[in-house]
Amino acid sequence: MSAESKIFPTHTNDKSGDELKEGFETIDPRFDKLIPENPKIVHHWRGAEWAEGAVYLPRQKLVVMSDVPNNRMISYDPATGETAVHREPSNFSNGNTTDHDGCMVTAEHQTNRITRTEHDGSVTTLVDNFEGKRFNSPNDLVVKSDGTVWFTDPPYGILSNREGTKRDSDYGANYVFRYDPESSSLEVAIDTMDRPNGLAFSPDESILYVADTGEPRNVLAFDVADDGKTLSNEREFLLVRPGASDGFRCDVNGNIWTSAQDGVHCYTPQGELIGKILLPEQSTANCCFGGPDFTTLYIASDTSLYSAELAIAGARYVQ
Repeated sequence: MSAESKIFPTHTNDKSGDELKEGFETIDPRFDKLIPENPKIVHHWRGAEWAEGAVYLPRQKLVVMSDVPNNRMISYDPATGETAVHREPSNFSNGNTTDHDGCMVTAEHQTNRITRTEHDGSVTTLVDNFEGKRFNSPNDLVVKSDGTVWFTDPPYGILSNREGTKRDSDYGANYVFRYDPESSSLEVAIDTMDRPNGLAFSPDESILYVADTGEPRNVLAFDVADDGKTLSNEREFLLVRPGASDGFRCDVNGNIWTSAQDGVHCYTPQGELIGKILLPEQSTANCCFGGPDFTTLYIASDTSLYSAELAIAGARYVQ
């Protein structure tokens, strides 16, 4: 049974029909080497108010994404084509990823915490405060090969009751954090951004990319030191237009596949835009690699879940 559609009657539909395009756009011939000869976009489900945080769970062979304003998670089974409610309420979950054990790790707005969903379905809190103060609304996250969880904490879940509970920030800023589950230690990794959002490491983890959906609307790059945690050489790496980069992932060659207002854009490791996957939605939030070979790009886009088979696999930080 498919999950019920819960698109709000007030859902934003600013784009005209002419602006709602679908297909692959090659800007540089290098893009053609990353997609099949006859690439296809598959639409799997429509019914979210704002689809976010897609993740592939290899053990269950499921795609899970957050429908943030509806306070639920949706799962998609590639084998059956079935969509279902995975968790409701979800504590206004947003970003999701997996850890070394293939367990889902989630950023929750309502409870201001990072959780781990065990294989038996139970949910464990990893971290829920910074120096005794509540996080704002953890947004997106990635697990590094050393097991540490890096996550962003912008204010989107406390600005109104749409994606959480409206309140003032306890610590009065918006940071990127690094949490070590082994030692239970929490550190501020970045304190210079306006509203940090999506983030990902390069395949060799020598660079951390972080999107800022605040005033700059850019993506910054940071060099990661040999200790695996110290960052340096902050620099602007991308300006994604139209719209802005919300969430993204890297493929095994270090190309960045990022959300944009018109779909997903593909950039080289040098920051060159080489192609687009255009989607007929108001805006796109996030994407992830999945499938048996991690060559399927699953895309959470406004109301829907899409996929596109690629000719390259996604980088997996944890095996």
